[in-house]
Amino acid sequence: MSLLLYFSPHSCCLAWKGIVGIFFLPIILSGFASCPKHEDGKVTWSSCRSNWSHLNPLTLKKRSEGLVGRCAHFTLEGHKFLIFGGSIHYFRMPREYWRDRLLKLKACGFNTVTTYIPWNLHEPERGQFYFSGNLDMEAFVLLAAKIGLWVILRPGPYICAEVDLGGLPSWLLQDPNMKLRTTDKGFVEAVDKYFDHLIPRVIPLQYHRGGPVIAVQVENEYGSFNKDKDYMSYVKEALLKRGIVELLLTSDNEKEIEQGSVEGALTTVNMDSFKEKFFSRFRQMQRNKPILVMEYWTGWFDSWGRKHHVKSADEVEQTVSELINREISFNAYMFHGGTNFGFINGAVYFGMHRGVVTSYDYDAVLTEAGDYTEKYFKLRKLFASISEKPLPLSPQHTLKTVYPSVRPSHFLPLWEVLQYLNEPVKSHIPVNMENLPINNGSGQSFGFVLYETSICSGGYLHAEVHDIGQVFLNYTILGVLNEKVQDLFIPNFTECQLLRILVENQGRVNFSWKIQDERKGLIGPVKINNVSLEGFTIYSLEMKMSFFQRYVPLYLQRQQGVISCLGYFSPHPFQGWVSGFVFINGHNLGRYWNIGPQETLYLPGVWLHPGDNEIILFEKISSGSHIYSTGLPKL
Repeated sequence: MSLLLYFSPHSCCLAWKGIVGIFFLPIILSGFASCPKHEDGKVTWSSCRSNWSHLNPLTLKKRSEGLVGRCAHFTLEGHKFLIFGGSIHYFRMPREYWRDRLLKLKACGFNTVTTYIPWNLHEPERGQFYFSGNLDMEAFVLLAAKIGLWVILRPGPYICAEVDLGGLPSWLLQDPNMKLRTTDKGFVEAVDKYFDHLIPRVIPLQYHRGGPVIAVQVENEYGSFNKDKDYMSYVKEALLKRGIVELLLTSDNEKEIEQGSVEGALTTVNMDSFKEKFFSRFRQMQRNKPILVMEYWTGWFDSWGRKHHVKSADEVEQTVSELINREISFNAYMFHGGTNFGFINGAVYFGMHRGVVTSYDYDAVLTEAGDYTEKYFKLRKLFASISEKPLPLSPQHTLKTVYPSVRPSHFLPLWEVLQYLNEPVKSHIPVNMENLPINNGSGQSFGFVLYETSICSGGYLHAEVHDIGQVFLNYTILGVLNEKVQDLFIPNFTECQLLRILVENQGRVNFSWKIQDERKGLIGPVKINNVSLEGFTIYSLEMKMSFFQRYVPLYLQRQQGVISCLGYFSPHPFQGWVSGFVFINGHNLGRYWNIGPQETLYLPGVWLHPGDNEIILFEKISSGSHIYSTGLPKL
């Protein structure tokens, strides 16, 4: 079994034979104009032409009336306006690729881009805010405006988006009594402080301030949570009192739109296909207001150990045609999905915890690497057929490069890496990941935690582990614990030994009430023969870029010479790659796992250096012999 690595001077992928990784794509749609109708409400295609060149953020200078819902349609500056939006998440791709993806959205025929704003990435530590580099939300919005796209922002605080804890920061879990997504005092205080920092950044981007933002979403899919009748009103007022003046809207699935709606915000719906009967009921529920499908799912996300999801291009084309026929505004989720780089993936729970794969390809309109698909060409042809002006030219296809296979040059056991980590935490009892006294009191969000304690006899080990823990006696692996398996027999031995439990956070659940209990690491006491163990040394393995900047030079120095640019470290070396993470020049490409469905990892070309590039694999179970590259993803 061997690992495949896919490179390109522009963009790349990692793949491994017999091993699964992730590749994911999102989709976005964009708009058309008012069209004559038959008696059945359908559009006369031959006379349907869109000419909204005057309704463009680049050229529309005089602004008095933003996006308004009047009767059955929207207006912008009093002119009838259909929203044809596509979702692109700025945080799921390198900043260098924003322009390419937005240009492709515009060239396909869309007029609006929508994006979530992930609280957990913007405030990873309490009170420490990051809005630069890949997280420069304002730059992304302004770039969309320069390209001629309107913007709908979805700031949460909860966003789902298949990201860890639905975009809520993990430090909120430090307080076991806090009730997430409610008017609980602690949660409201945290949201208020975040909004106090975020919303002032959004205010100058609004339509009435000359920016491209025409609407802002209140929370996200609250109808499926619905734990506090006052919560949605609180979030709405939190936006209004900080200066949001554009159209407010909510977003919920078909069966939960009433529970998730709030007075003063337009109710919108998320769905996977056109459903005439539903729209008839929806019009009765929300009279004299336009319909917006906030999420038309052009594909779906994948989770580990399950099948890869696909949706045919013909089905997407048909649904979009039906929506346009009835002059229904919509947003294609996703137009471009991107990648769950690092540890940002969320998880689902339906009787069993399953992490979302690294690729957020989503079988979208563009691939994970930003390449064109059949869906793109069908939609572009559809939009062009009703556009009065020619659509912009589509950007050129991005080339891929396949490199010769390479062998890792060095192996370093996990135990030898510990000396390069920050000082471990000493604790009488185990401490879960979120409550570790690190990162200025904000705990640990992602990665691994290694727990060590001395034991002097064998017996029946019991521990509650989230999500998966490898149990070692000194350097020998004894077995694996997870949510279903909490007990393990430890054979008798002579003299005291070191018990080690390496716990991996495989992604916090991003949907449903389960978010309340998504603490990771060891939860509660660790027992042998029902006797609680004490005296733990706890190592945090967050694997941030700062670690590699510190670890690699020290390791090279230890070797007393120059080594190849390739290397990996692993807790236990066997025969082939099984499960772990790949780092290129300090960038975490994400998780690979041979249970599938993903078999390649996407490597952006902008993360490669001229000449040598440093590849580090953290393999949990068994090391392979080679790393390969390929020109095509395997999802």
